[in-house]
Amino acid sequence: MKAIVLRGLGGPQMLQYEDLAIPVLKKGEVLICLKHASLNRRDVWITHGLYPGIKLPSILGADGAGEVAAVADDIEGIKIGSSVMINPALNWGDNQNFDGPDFSILGMPSDGTYAQYVKVPSENVYVKPDYLSWEEAAALPLAGLTAYRALITRGNLQKGETVLIPGIGGGVALFALQMAVAKGANVFVTSSSEEKIEKAIKLGAVGGVNYRLENWVKDLKNMMGGADLIIDGVGGKNFIQLINLAKPAGRIVNYGATNGPIPELALPRIFFKHLDIKGTTMGSPQDFEKMLQLFKDHQIHPILDRSYPLEDVTSAQLYMEKGQNFGKITLEIPDEG
Repeated sequence: MKAIVLRGLGGPQMLQYEDLAIPVLKKGEVLICLKHASLNRRDVWITHGLYPGIKLPSILGADGAGEVAAVADDIEGIKIGSSVMINPALNWGDNQNFDGPDFSILGMPSDGTYAQYVKVPSENVYVKPDYLSWEEAAALPLAGLTAYRALITRGNLQKGETVLIPGIGGGVALFALQMAVAKGANVFVTSSSEEKIEKAIKLGAVGGVNYRLENWVKDLKNMMGGADLIIDGVGGKNFIQLINLAKPAGRIVNYGATNGPIPELALPRIFFKHLDIKGTTMGSPQDFEKMLQLFKDHQIHPILDRSYPLEDVTSAQLYMEKGQNFGKITLEIPDEG
């Protein structure tokens, strides 16, 4: 099979297009012939060595959708030829509140979806919703799961609440926007791009501001009045401003730190406002099932930015590094042969 292999660190240029053997199934596993895969920021960070527990060589890629090519002898209920998508959260564990010690994400250390074939545990295989294309189904899992847990499970979003999503444009932020709108929330966004703000408004956001402007916090406060819930994957120095923008007794749920650590945190701003600040990452199988049901109930389509052939994955990752995308970046997997 054709696959993209990372054998050394140094950035996306280190990815190699190779011929490898098709994975051999073990007990409880399913082999999927992939149609599309999609990128996540963790893929890029791994190539730079900026991710914990890196083990090489590895086939990257957490997200994918395709047809079942084979099942282990002990598997029942999954038919060869079925159209499926993958939940990339492996071995979550028994506690719904946090992942267990055996938890990992597909695509390092276990081989992932930058390939014609991938094997995954049977419990991580889900029927692809008919209304989603292969590309859309591949784009949804990791970012959709992360957004659902941040917004619903951890954020406890209620209809009519005001939600702020900083840094709109990436997969998680956009899925959070789409789901919050579907749930009847009033959503506001920030971005350094006026174009992205306008696109977010077309997707249902009430408004947004450019955080590069001098008075962006004041302007946003005047616009929305304060946020009941803030879904943040940015971190960095502007996290302090999110505390200012939260309503008293508001909630801030953080799932990432693309802008790095918070340089200074004044605790009185938190306890005097009675704020809840929560962390989250990925999600449980129950979160994934509920996320998928929400998408089906509201017929939500993932926002796609652009697609690349599998062999051009380096260009795809370099494009992701620039941060100019609005929506998911996908990979088209070549047919067998």
